[in-house]
Amino acid sequence: MASIKEIVVQWKVILLLIFLLFALVAIHPRFNVEGVAIRSVQPNSTASIVGVENPSAKLTPLQRERILSLNGEPVSSVEEYYALTSQVPVNQTVRLQTTKSTYSLIVPAHRDLGLKIYPAPHSNLRKGLDLEGGTRVLLEPETAITPDELELTIASLTERLNVYGLSDVVVRSAADLTGKEFILIEIAGVTEDEVRDLLARQGKFEAKIGNETVFFGGKKDITYVCRSADCSGIDPRRGCSRFADGYGCNFFFTITLSPEAAQRQARLTDGLTVIKEGDSGYLSADIGMFLDDKEVDHLKIGAELKGRASTNIQISGSGTGRTQADAAAATLQNMKRLQTIIITGSLPTKLNVVKLDTISPSLGKEFLNNVMLVGLLAVLAVVGVVSARYRQWKVILPMIFTLLSEIVLVLGFAAFVGWNLDLAAIAGIIIMVGTGVDHLIIITDETVRGEAISDWKKKMKNAMGIVFGAFLTTATGMIPLWFAGAGLLKGFAFTTLVGLCFGVLIARSAYAAMIEKIME
Repeated sequence: MASIKEIVVQWKVILLLIFLLFALVAIHPRFNVEGVAIRSVQPNSTASIVGVENPSAKLTPLQRERILSLNGEPVSSVEEYYALTSQVPVNQTVRLQTTKSTYSLIVPAHRDLGLKIYPAPHSNLRKGLDLEGGTRVLLEPETAITPDELELTIASLTERLNVYGLSDVVVRSAADLTGKEFILIEIAGVTEDEVRDLLARQGKFEAKIGNETVFFGGKKDITYVCRSADCSGIDPRRGCSRFADGYGCNFFFTITLSPEAAQRQARLTDGLTVIKEGDSGYLSADIGMFLDDKEVDHLKIGAELKGRASTNIQISGSGTGRTQADAAAATLQNMKRLQTIIITGSLPTKLNVVKLDTISPSLGKEFLNNVMLVGLLAVLAVVGVVSARYRQWKVILPMIFTLLSEIVLVLGFAAFVGWNLDLAAIAGIIIMVGTGVDHLIIITDETVRGEAISDWKKKMKNAMGIVFGAFLTTATGMIPLWFAGAGLLKGFAFTTLVGLCFGVLIARSAYAAMIEKIME
């Protein structure tokens, strides 16, 4: 009958194997993944109209919808997707097959179906911006704000980004060691130009007649903002025109005012006079559109609106570019940004961009390859040192198995909680491996050194006492790093702490039990 000591040894090893199984299930590695994954779907785009859904941020990477083919042609890379979309005729219907359904889309003039895509993931591990590519923005409120205002600002920024069509977004508060508050935003797969104005601006939108405000942006004064093709887009009456150094286009979209805002408009227009211009009549003052106190456009007011509480208003604006296609794309982007700000309203305070980092996907891929190479070299170095130190496979193999187990446990936990793995997190894993080697050598040396002594319990107690002391010291040092650098080192602190906990409480305890049994 097995002794209590043997049962304890067995259960420590069994517990490690159980956690390893759960970690592998959470990571769910897959090697043959077809197609390209959809990162986001632009609102009211061709893809959105036919029912392609914007991926939820709560989905795991493997749960995201993937594009398999376009018009029967298989899509296996991002380059193939864009090559195929550039070849399809304008205003023709194409068939898009995904892992969820088959869609029929009409190709618009700019050939953009409204999909942002990226290479299909092979596991549920989420790669951070350093490895995936994207933009990281650190914002600081211009004035001191309360915790409630900070929470409201984060919620407003999140809504802006979601309305703008960006789903792979992290928005959270951060602070440095002095207690100064920041907002950290990480957006995968976008460039600096797409987000700088949208995030840094306070976004105070108001329409004025003279010096009097008719309505503000936000849900209080504006009940509906049209973003569909029938009441928004390139203005068909004004269209695009050529200038000396490029092209310019005009956009329009309609909004619906609340009854209170419509009454203010009626009151302010009632005192204006009617001016005749040919067959048309206009009021003596225009309505100006101001964004952050800067006029972005002004519109004539039809004579029929004098003293009338009309709830339907048309907003217009423009954009320019070197070519007509560039001008149309810039115009639609300006329209989308203005629609977003009108829908979400202004932020409680103006935000200043403290730090903005943009990493291209190709550079992120190079980082990932370098990290994998460094990790492989580190493991080989550990194997070489341990082999030279002990020269006993019955010691070397359990040690290597334990180190690899700790790495898998950390990765599994990161996949389970949805933590993004960036370069700081990878550095934390390397630190965890380093401390793991130290601890395993301590345990092994205590065991081997006392082979002539039969008191295994005392030897293990001494070894694990040293291990726990080192664990508490390292963990205490990680806590300040959680807040240092406005939270930019949080990934390093997180993976180091998680790795130490899994190592000391599960993996290294199981190794101590295994080596004790082997040396007996």
